[in-house]
Amino acid sequence: MTARTTRKRSLPRTGGTAEPRRRSAWAWVGFAIPLVVLLLVITVSSVMGEPGSEIETGQAPPFALPTTAGGVVSLDEILAQGDALLYFSMGVGCDGCFTQIPEALTGLQERGLQLVPIMVDPADWVAEEAARTGVTTPILIDESREVSHAYGMLGVYGHPDRPSHSFALVHADGTVAWVKHYSTMFVPLDQLLADMGSA
Repeated sequence: MTARTTRKRSLPRTGGTAEPRRRSAWAWVGFAIPLVVLLLVITVSSVMGEPGSEIETGQAPPFALPTTAGGVVSLDEILAQGDALLYFSMGVGCDGCFTQIPEALTGLQERGLQLVPIMVDPADWVAEEAARTGVTTPILIDESREVSHAYGMLGVYGHPDRPSHSFALVHADGTVAWVKHYSTMFVPLDQLLADMGSA
């Protein structure tokens, strides 16, 4: 009688231990699947290249934006001075995004291009980061994100509410000649110029 009771009690104990182990294994599988999918997306993105943009070879959406230097600057005013490379970036929290500005500025000027940085953070935040990183170029502020959206700069490389690291070359006649999105937060000038080619 005692032996039977012991056997009956031992069976549920064994079953009780195996069940949590099974659940634990499935929990790990459930945790691992999203990570594998994310890695695949990143790998495919880097192999296939950057996303496209609807505005390429189209007419540049007009805008008028405040700047860190004060006042408002319009696209028409910018293009009155010649071709411009609009530079959309993550902004505050990305040192490489600020370092990109002096890196590209001189080389682009030698090519006859203006560099126009555009960021979506509040002006005082951007001005503070610019001062900290030694950037003196005025930065346009698109806090509403309307301009970034119009240029197709949101939702690229996993950043739904802000640009990643993207450029749009706009000729003086208002046409968009070239668009490029980068997954990295800094692009050396020689690579940027090579990618732009003769656009």
